Amino acid sequence: MSRNLPLLSAAEVAKHDKPTDIWVTLYQRKVYNVSTFVKEHPGGASIVYPYAGKDITAIMKDIESHEHSESAYEMLDEDMLVGYLATDKEEEELLNNKNKTPVEVTLAKSDSDDYDMYEFHDHLPALDKLEIKTDYNEDVKKHKFLDLNKPLLGQVLFGKFNRDFYVDQVHRPRHYGKGSAPLFGNFLEPLSLTPWWVVPLVWLPANFYIFYVGFTNQHPITALSMWAMGLFIWTLVEYFLHRVIFHLDGYLPDHSVFFTIHFLLHGVHHYLPMDEYRLVLPPALFIILAFPFYKLVFSLLPFYMACSGFAGGTLGYIMYDITHYMLHHGNLPQFLQDLKTYHLEHHYKNYQLGFGVTSTFWDVVFGTEITTTFDKKK
Repeated sequence: MSRNLPLLSAAEVAKHDKPTDIWVTLYQRKVYNVSTFVKEHPGGASIVYPYAGKDITAIMKDIESHEHSESAYEMLDEDMLVGYLATDKEEEELLNNKNKTPVEVTLAKSDSDDYDMYEFHDHLPALDKLEIKTDYNEDVKKHKFLDLNKPLLGQVLFGKFNRDFYVDQVHRPRHYGKGSAPLFGNFLEPLSLTPWWVVPLVWLPANFYIFYVGFTNQHPITALSMWAMGLFIWTLVEYFLHRVIFHLDGYLPDHSVFFTIHFLLHGVHHYLPMDEYRLVLPPALFIILAFPFYKLVFSLLPFYMACSGFAGGTLGYIMYDITHYMLHHGNLPQFLQDLKTYHLEHHYKNYQLGFGVTSTFWDVVFGTEITTTFDKKK
């Protein structure tokens, strides 16, 4: 129901940005005074303070960091609505009229009905939209790709897809819903599902042991220097693994066997990016990928220096996998929200850019920052 309330300029709303005087907007239209309520906020007042004088649409819909029920929206409308944010045209009229103009505003229909999960977006949708369950039958009927009702790997291996079609479709996100889509459909299925905590549980003890061996058998400065170098080199390895190996894409041989390998390594993650059990490397796959690096490091360096360097590199990997999981499903502090948005844009905006996961440093260096939305026509 609409109400006759003042029309307010963005500048007026922005003035109310103090801990004791907080106004916020919703849908860039409704203006709320939450100054009194903030102390009673279930998530704590500190969560609200950064949004003082700003729009809260995204955070209200973000089910990962702060889920809100319908009753929360109703409470805002009933108890805290104080006006409506002027559009650009309306704000021009306000500048010529110092009095707040009473108007009746009907909130425009939500854009959720226009959301297409298969398209890439200029602006990252709210996380509740990213969790919309794909209609399995409609998806396979419309796109003629994979049927989420059936094991996926066999469909990739025996599907008669050409490379361009496969690469395009595998990067258009789907959401399976509760649980994980079947990959093998047999006794191998558990090997494809890895909870995030397996990574530190399995690899941290081994990492600490290798670090200890290197640290106690050479000068501490040498050990720490090699460890730091290994950690730094890992950031470069992380970037190039993601960009060159996982996103071979346009250079992928046009054969279903190579599509299947690609799907196992990384394609399934882009196809089902919110599947929490396929976000970190299974231990067996990590051993396969890490073995060449292990042989290289221990063949180039004296044994104890190699231990320190390899410990730094493997710690970098552990941090990478945990960070990757948290960027998809973690309740992150405010200073990491930009990194989360950046990585999700790699999935939902442009998979050909944004290869950094733990940082954007190498994307900046090599010019692969996410600045544009993927356009298949280009």
